[in-house]
Amino acid sequence: MIYRHHIAPPRAFSQFSHDLIRHPRLSSDAVRLLTWQLSLPDGARESLSRTAGRARIGACAFTRAKRQLKEEGFVHERRLQGPGGHWVTHQLVSNVPLSAAEAAKILVRMPVHTPSVDASPQVAPSARIPAAGAPTPPPTDGHPRRNSRDNTSHRPAQPERKPDPEPEPTPETTETTEPPEAARSLVAALPHLSPDLRRIPRGMHDELARLVSRWLTAGHTPTAVRTHILRGLPDDGAPVHRPGGLLRYLLRDVPPTPDRDTSPTAERPTPARPSSRLAALRECEGDHVQATLFRPAGDETRCPRCLTPPRLRAGASTAVRRA
Repeated sequence: MIYRHHIAPPRAFSQFSHDLIRHPRLSSDAVRLLTWQLSLPDGARESLSRTAGRARIGACAFTRAKRQLKEEGFVHERRLQGPGGHWVTHQLVSNVPLSAAEAAKILVRMPVHTPSVDASPQVAPSARIPAAGAPTPPPTDGHPRRNSRDNTSHRPAQPERKPDPEPEPTPETTETTEPPEAARSLVAALPHLSPDLRRIPRGMHDELARLVSRWLTAGHTPTAVRTHILRGLPDDGAPVHRPGGLLRYLLRDVPPTPDRDTSPTAERPTPARPSSRLAALRECEGDHVQATLFRPAGDETRCPRCLTPPRLRAGASTAVRRA
C-alpha cells in the first residue's frame, strides 16, 4: 500500500502532461532532458547539450535521449548559414509531438542567431605588430664561405648505384583481375557453409574469388575447395573473429591436384580430421543450388530429399499447404 501527499509549490513550477511523463518510449534521461528544457524561461537559449551537462547526463545517455526525443517529435533541428558565413544549428523543443512540416513553420519565423555577436572579445584577433626592417628573401647558397682546403672529405668515392632490375611477374600479378563467375558463386555461398563464415567482409569477396579461381584453374573441384575450408575451421568450438583473414590464409597456397588413377592408396596423404561439429555430416551429391550437408544413417550419398520420389515430395508439400 502506498500513500501520496502533495503540497502545491508557491513558485518556480511548471505544468506537464501525464502523457509526457509516462511516455512508454522515452527513457528517464529523455524525460528529464525534455522537462528541464520546458521549465526554462522564455528568453533562455540553453542548448540540449548544456542542459545534459547540468543534469549530470553522460555523453552516451544524452545521445540516446536526444535520438528518442527526435524520433517522437519533441525535438527538431535545422542547420543553416547565417551572416558572415557562420553555420548555426537551431533546436526546437515542444511539449507535444510535432511533425517535420509543423516544426519547419515554427522555425522559419525564428531569427537567425549569429555566434559572432555573442563571441567573447578574446576570440577576436589582436592588432598585428610588423617586424622591424624590410622583408628579405631567404639565403640560397646554403652554407657560409669556407676555406677550400678545409672543405674536403676523406671518404672514398662511392660507386654509382645502378637501378634495381624490374621484378619478375608473379602468378598473383599475372592473373586476371576479374575472377570467373564460378569462383564468385562459390565465395558467395561460403556463409551458408558454416556459421563461422557468416561475417565475411563484403570488400574481400573479390580477393577471395581470385584465390578460389587459382584453385579451380589448378584442377580442384568446388567440392574439394569447400572440404579444404571446412577442415581448416577450428574444431574446439573457438569463435572465428576474422573469417576473411582465415579464408585468405587457407586459400593462399594451392596444393597439387591428386591423381586418383595412378596414385597408390598407401602414398596418399591422410586427410585432416574435420571439425567435430561437421564430422558426422556428409555433402549431398544430388542436384542442389548450394552445397547441402546431411547426417547419413548408413552409406547413402544423397540427402533424404533427393531419395524421396518427386511424386511423394509433391504430395507432402501439398499436405503441408493444406494444413
